[in-house]
Amino acid sequence: MNFDFSSQRALVGGSTQGIGRAVAEALANNGATVTLLARDEARLREVATALPTPTGQSHDYIVADFSEPNLLAQRLAEYLVTHAAGFDILVNNTGGPAGGPIIEAPVDAFRAAFEQHLICNHLLAQALMPAMRERNYGRIVNIISTSVKQPLPGLGVSNTIRGAVANWAKTLANEVGPFGITVNNVLPGATVTQRHTSLIDKKVAQTGQSVEQVEASMRKLIPANRFAQAEEVAAAVVFLASKEAGYINGTNVPVDGGRTGNL
Repeated sequence: MNFDFSSQRALVGGSTQGIGRAVAEALANNGATVTLLARDEARLREVATALPTPTGQSHDYIVADFSEPNLLAQRLAEYLVTHAAGFDILVNNTGGPAGGPIIEAPVDAFRAAFEQHLICNHLLAQALMPAMRERNYGRIVNIISTSVKQPLPGLGVSNTIRGAVANWAKTLANEVGPFGITVNNVLPGATVTQRHTSLIDKKVAQTGQSVEQVEASMRKLIPANRFAQAEEVAAAVVFLASKEAGYINGTNVPVDGGRTGNL
């Protein structure tokens, strides 16, 4: 199935690397004009320049740090002053909290993760909602984690906050559905990204096993017997962001090779 985003604008968070960048590239490759959102301006400039332009799009970026929600809201508001049409597509995505047992997590870790994920997602959705409602169309896709269905060992803070984001998204989907706006969650499983590598390195340090041993034990839990590529997660995001997915709303879509142990 080919998707046509040639008349649409997309705002993609955490889009200088990993899944976020793969999503930005996939949307651009299907004709969307993409605005990247991340904190490293040099990387943003580099990625924006490298994005495909099959329909002659002019991609750009917004510099903002998800650890500073108020500044994020300010930067987006400034951008919308000169881009009043807003966006047709919002992809909420940011790096996950550090791993570790939940009982050892400092309270500030929960506060920080709550702001970086739920609060920033909410601010972005609030800013983009008026234009979406005016044209009776919009797509919001949140990249979360399979932990919203089945908590993952050693990711206590992430499990907690991801669940909150999923319930926020479902509530929002119910409220904005009548305006032609859908809100869905993509739940990546083990995907080859920098975060994936850091989690493996941590397990190596904790267990004394080799990287190969840790990876083998992780693959045993996945029926597909391999890790996902970021582009495979991006494909699910692109579908949910398309016009063709207009009757899919308020749901979670795992992209995990079958690892999650429930429906």
